[in-house]
Amino acid sequence: MKFTKLGTSGLTVSRLCLGCMTYGDTTKGWHGDWLLNEEESRPFFRKALESGINFFDTANVYAGGTSEEITGKLLREMAQRDEIVLATKAYFPWRQAPNAGGNSRKALMQAIDDSLVRLGTDYVDLFQIHRWDDETPIEETMEALHDIVKSGKALHIGASSMYAWQFAKAQELARANGWTRFISMQNQLNLLYREEEREMLPLCEDQGVSAIPWSPLARGRLARANDEETVRSKTDGVGKALYKDDDEADRAIIEAVGEVAKTRGVSRASVALAWHFTKPAVAAPIIGASKEHHIDAAIAALDIDLSTEELAALEAPYRPKSPTGMGMALPPMNQVSVEAG
Repeated sequence: MKFTKLGTSGLTVSRLCLGCMTYGDTTKGWHGDWLLNEEESRPFFRKALESGINFFDTANVYAGGTSEEITGKLLREMAQRDEIVLATKAYFPWRQAPNAGGNSRKALMQAIDDSLVRLGTDYVDLFQIHRWDDETPIEETMEALHDIVKSGKALHIGASSMYAWQFAKAQELARANGWTRFISMQNQLNLLYREEEREMLPLCEDQGVSAIPWSPLARGRLARANDEETVRSKTDGVGKALYKDDDEADRAIIEAVGEVAKTRGVSRASVALAWHFTKPAVAAPIIGASKEHHIDAAIAALDIDLSTEELAALEAPYRPKSPTGMGMALPPMNQVSVEAG
């Protein structure tokens, strides 16, 4: 396993982060039929740890909070707390009631306490706002996050999926007031969605913020041929919304991934993940794993050094897209079966 520092902090993380959205109770929250329960999840946590992965990411809304419960329980069984880096997120409504969501002081203070109970830990290493909140002054959000860090409930803070100007505003406000600044940006980035290369990635690189991309395989689209389907691809409402274009450019990119993979004798997923490591701001793509070979493919990506010609083949077909995944608003939990990104 390879490791790096997260942002300008002293926090050491593996170059791969295991995303824990896949693990939880199928009857809870915004999810489809592809969730794995506790016993089904256990082998993936063990394999991740044995492979050297020390970075784990979840969120309070994943599977109605049961993702945090499973993540916390299995990591307590299998690892020393000081050897793992545990991250969670808050913003999306966890209950249909006033203040039960968003980035207000009241919501964030409640969210961190609830997450710590579910995770079974005294602190998280990284507490992230899951989206930008237009209804709460950013001053209130940043001071609340600072107070959470100073209380010892979180060691560092991060953000996810917002416009670069919003992220820059939040960072400058924190700097000006002597508050805790974000060390990470969890954004959507993959070969089918590269809009973050325009402003967010350069901003992160300039400011010493690490990107930890979500959906690095475009909800699995980059890991299979154009005509292949899976249970998740059929039931993942968010994935269908994020990658609804499915145009000629996307298909050409997927074909290019397949060609590079075939030539190298590796999986498509390995090639698509290796592309992320060509971006200086990227610290650790957040990988999902519901089959054993998913982790194997991710680990193999660490040793793939894509050539200039291969990069050109992978990137040339791309066409600009409208920004997605930032202003995502989800309906009540009992009305849908999808998850936040």
